Amino acid sequence: MTKLLWILGGVAVLAAAGCAAFAARSADVEKPPYTSVTLDGDFELRDYPALTVAEVTTTGARREAVSAGFRPLAGYIFAKEREGEKIAMTAPVTQTPGAEGEWVVRFIMPSRYTLETLPRPAGSQVRLETLPARRMATVRFSGVATDELIAEQESRLVTWMTTRDLTPADTPTYAYYNDPFTPGFLRRNEVLVPVAQ
Repeated sequence: MTKLLWILGGVAVLAAAGCAAFAARSADVEKPPYTSVTLDGDFELRDYPALTVAEVTTTGARREAVSAGFRPLAGYIFAKEREGEKIAMTAPVTQTPGAEGEWVVRFIMPSRYTLETLPRPAGSQVRLETLPARRMATVRFSGVATDELIAEQESRLVTWMTTRDLTPADTPTYAYYNDPFTPGFLRRNEVLVPVAQ
């Protein structure tokens, strides 16, 4: 019995250490700045400044489309397909639905870069853009971001917006903050909806 308790204690310590390592790695990654206008549990109204992004357009189902978009964007920031220095990874990776099954997948560029100072992409697949400053209604949630979980959280967010007389200005954006190896309960995901002003 004592041996079993020692084994269970060791497993618990290893699990706690693993969780701490995931949290530390996530905390070191630059995230876009924003001003919190309202915080209400999982919901938040945020003002984002203009953000410089690298983006690609993909098609297909949501999960496959974000994976397809990630590959050329990773090739761009890690200087696999172009000349010049590597660019630090940031979080989140975002995904916004477009017309006719298209998705725009974006990496937000580190704040030290501007559109003019970023290395040029080697091909035409990766585009560099500056998104305008926007007010966004958001809901934060954990778990593996399945279509069902995202739809549930998007519905919650729209209901919350309605109770606060906030009108959506555009389609939602889905934000994924962690790599696929992070356990679901430690993952940070968000749905963000631009607010009409």
